[in-house]
Amino acid sequence: MSERNDVDTETLHQIGEVADAVGLSLRTIRHYEEVGLVEPSERSSGGFRLYTDADIERLRLVRHMKPLEFTLDEMRQLLEVRDALETADPSAETDLRGRLAMFAAAAEERCERLRAALHQAEEFAGLLRSEAQPPRQPGARRARS
Repeated sequence: MSERNDVDTETLHQIGEVADAVGLSLRTIRHYEEVGLVEPSERSSGGFRLYTDADIERLRLVRHMKPLEFTLDEMRQLLEVRDALETADPSAETDLRGRLAMFAAAAEERCERLRAALHQAEEFAGLLRSEAQPPRQPGARRARS
């Protein structure tokens, strides 16, 4: 990666700062780099990865896709669509927005599945809470407030 001339105008962050900011491990960030989801914008003279705020936002987007169980390939495709939209001419924009809409629909469908699973989990937790309560003794007096 080549040195940029505008480095002084942008804040660059080392990988540890980025990991803290987005809530991912260093290992996960390095893995995402290896599979082509994110690339550090710069390298220091010592070879350390340096990330811009835009790189951090890209990692946040990837992190948001994870609980929705997007595959790495789906993540890559979505990122490619979003990147292409930034520079698309009007003739390509309609197709790209259509592809983005398909990802939005998939995300919503996955959110619905998570909501249903959460509802079942909450019902189960409630059942266990009620079973964990000691049974009421017949004829026991209630405490008055």
